Amino acid sequence: MRPIGRWLSATALLVWTTAMAQPAGSEPTVPALVKSSCASCHTFAKGEANGQGPNLFGLIGRTAGSAPGFAYSAGLTKALGGKTWSKELLDAWLTDTERVAPGSLMTFFLDDAKSRQAIVDYFAGQQAR
Repeated sequence: MRPIGRWLSATALLVWTTAMAQPAGSEPTVPALVKSSCASCHTFAKGEANGQGPNLFGLIGRTAGSAPGFAYSAGLTKALGGKTWSKELLDAWLTDTERVAPGSLMTFFLDDAKSRQAIVDYFAGQQAR
C-alpha cells in the first residue's frame, strides 16, 4: 500500500464523520478527507477560480476536460475526451490517474476503497445542493 493510502485508511472514517457534522442551515463544508486529498491543487466552491487543477464543483455529470478557463493536458484530453465524470470514472481516477489517463499531468493514487468512496460521495452529493 502506498503511504497516503495507509494514512487515509487509518483515519478516513473518523475524519469523514467529523467533517460532515455541521449546523443545520449552514453552507456545506468540504470534508477534511477531500481537503487533504485534493485542496493542494483544486478548488471546490461554485464559481471559484481554478487552482493548479480545475475547480471541482459539479464534477459528477460534467464532461471530462471541460472546466471553464482551465487548460488540460494532452494526455487527459486524449484519454478522457468526450467522457462524462461518473462515480465509477472518478473512483477509477482516484485509484490510479496514470492508468486512466496516461500522460496526464495529475498523478494520484489512493488504495483505500472506503476513502475513495467517501470522496466520490462528496462530489456526487454536490448535485443535490
